[in-house]
Amino acid sequence: MRYTMPATDIWKKLSVMSDKEPEISDNAKVVLEKRYLMKDEKGKCVEDARAMFDRIARFIASADAAYGASEAECSKTATRFYEMMASLEFMPNSPTLMNAGRPLGQLSACFVLPVEDSIDRIFDAVKQMALIHKSGGGTGFSFSRLRPNNDVVQTTAGVSSGPVSFINIFNAATETIKQGGTRRGANMAILNVDHPDIIEFIKAKEDTTSLTNFNCSVGITEDFMKAVDADLEYALRNPRTGETVKMLKARDVFALIVRMAWQNGEPGIVFLDRINAKNPLKAIGLVESTNPCGEQPLLPFESCNLGSINLARMLKQDGSGWAIDYEKLGHAVKDCVHFLDNVIDMNKYPLPEIDLNTKANRKIGLGVMGFADLLIRLKTGYNSEKGIALAEEVMSFIHNTADNASEGLAAVRGVFPNWEKSDYAKTGQRLRNATRTTIAPTGTISIISNASSGIEPLFALAYSRNVMDGTRLVEVNPLFKEVLESRSLMSDSLMNDVLSHGSVAHIDAIPADIKQSFVTSHDISPEWHIRIQAAFQKFTDNAVSKTVNFPSTATEEDIEKVYRLAYELECKGVTVYRDGSRDGQVLQLNSKQDEKKAEMLPCSECATPEDKYRTPKPRGDLTWGVTRKMATGCGSLYVTMNRDHNGPFEVFAVMGKSGGCAASQTEAISRLISLGLRCGIDPEQIVKQMKGVRCPNQAWEKGGRIYSCSDAIGKALERYIGTEHSAPAETHEEAHEKAETCGKGSEAAMVGVCPECHGPLEHESGCSVCRSCGFSRCG
Repeated sequence: MRYTMPATDIWKKLSVMSDKEPEISDNAKVVLEKRYLMKDEKGKCVEDARAMFDRIARFIASADAAYGASEAECSKTATRFYEMMASLEFMPNSPTLMNAGRPLGQLSACFVLPVEDSIDRIFDAVKQMALIHKSGGGTGFSFSRLRPNNDVVQTTAGVSSGPVSFINIFNAATETIKQGGTRRGANMAILNVDHPDIIEFIKAKEDTTSLTNFNCSVGITEDFMKAVDADLEYALRNPRTGETVKMLKARDVFALIVRMAWQNGEPGIVFLDRINAKNPLKAIGLVESTNPCGEQPLLPFESCNLGSINLARMLKQDGSGWAIDYEKLGHAVKDCVHFLDNVIDMNKYPLPEIDLNTKANRKIGLGVMGFADLLIRLKTGYNSEKGIALAEEVMSFIHNTADNASEGLAAVRGVFPNWEKSDYAKTGQRLRNATRTTIAPTGTISIISNASSGIEPLFALAYSRNVMDGTRLVEVNPLFKEVLESRSLMSDSLMNDVLSHGSVAHIDAIPADIKQSFVTSHDISPEWHIRIQAAFQKFTDNAVSKTVNFPSTATEEDIEKVYRLAYELECKGVTVYRDGSRDGQVLQLNSKQDEKKAEMLPCSECATPEDKYRTPKPRGDLTWGVTRKMATGCGSLYVTMNRDHNGPFEVFAVMGKSGGCAASQTEAISRLISLGLRCGIDPEQIVKQMKGVRCPNQAWEKGGRIYSCSDAIGKALERYIGTEHSAPAETHEEAHEKAETCGKGSEAAMVGVCPECHGPLEHESGCSVCRSCGFSRCG
């Protein structure tokens, strides 16, 4: 039977002929129910994991009908697609899991939109971004075409406000958009290093509350890196005129990028010239931007659908132990390329321009997850020469097999329409897809697949999390638990030690071979992180998304060394994260007044006992002050601030509802503040320590966002010492009403703590993900 009906109707007639039940863990089941499964109008799930995989498999397989496949042939393909998902061998990107066979129908994760140098085109891009975010995708932008700050605007005789001001507009628009009720908008902003506003851009996220919906990267050129090496100046050019407007020392700019990356992890760097040197579609256009996590360079109005093979499921066991099952892996790669090519045809694109360009180039991005799990099974250290060799071996095999699979599809379905304009036409390599491989962050799909994320090492071997009833749950890596139990090493004391550090590197009782296999991200030096990234990049068409982790003690020189190494090893970009750099404010002296205060304090060596330990002043019979009501994410907080004749003397903070962890913590905080005030500590220094402390539950009130109860107390004290004991000019209710009309608060992730389940956030692949509930900052 041959089909003539539209493919969108065919899938409902197909059958999945498999008895296999999905191998879903309890944690994965929670994630699926929260984020992926179809729900009715009351929010109740109306499908389970099997029904979801069945729906996706039939819908994607039905694309074969357009190429002449019969119903039986489509059903056979659907069965294979179902089984590779149900067995957790392969998982497509989240939009495909969410939307295949459903009305929204948008299946791609990655998009790049152009931002041209006119008000009309800029706001066209804002609208287009909104439509993509609504459909479940993330967007990347280059703002390098925009004229710089204070440049002439001839139509109005005014001056431009520059790219950074417009990035803030895109960021604000993202705040208001829910992605299908399940995903939040994520963006990439890139500005070329030779843009006149590059210094402002590099510093744009110095305030960690700015551009919370953007990852930022500097577009690095070969000329710039050569100037850095030779300690030369380089030119900043106005993109409107092409004229040189200023010369800067390349090393100074590079040092500023490094300093900001050390401070809070951004900006990253993207080697644009290197990307375009390997861009097979140079004749059509140059790549100016990537998707939000940097692994998918795309031309304007292109999209790319991604999927990842679970390497932990590509192993076989014999008498000598575990080995890679290359026969199984080869079949999986072929089926995955088929799956992803079908997604292109079945996708419902958010813009007609994206539909046209995506189908003209047919880019797909097949990657991997479970690499750390594979190394553990093979008893190989992540930070070892054998680990590097295995990375190259596995990715080389996947790359070559994907090319062969794409050539096979081209023989049946034809090459991608722009093939004749591509570099492949020069070599005669007939491919169905302009790109085949990508190493993407796998966030939530690795949770569903019960696998380590992407090519990242393990984040921690064990950690605990508190659930809503106050119970502590201990999460232990299953492979680690298996090895400990098999060697009779499991004990409560050992697990408590592992929990306190997340690692076994420091535990003498752990044998060396276990320590070698079970290394975590912070056990691994940054150089090994980069070497693994480079090993995968060598055999990847697009790019590799990975985070290079640093300890909190890392220096700017350490980060510069890694940036240079990434360039030398031909990576296409690099993202770093120094432990703790986003968890709070970087402590620094912000003014000459602070410097003088610091100089007046005696050092710890020469201080007298009276200097070191101050006795708090006794409380007199009379103090006076005010009580300010503050909105917090935990409820109303009433902060009472009293003073005596010498100034602020004590603070009391009471939650509107009694009991609970928040109430006890605010009481403890207010006691410590009062103790500090009574010991003569400058109230402004207390305010600096309190303000900006974050928790997942936030609120808005007059003056902006309240990040936590601690932040609320700090801001209340700041207003009190600024106004002495004067009465407030307006009531909190009036201020709250104003805040309501100005907009809602941000849902951007607070790094370190999941904003939904309060579990730990892992920093991986340029993003943050919670492995407890599946929350991901990048969707």
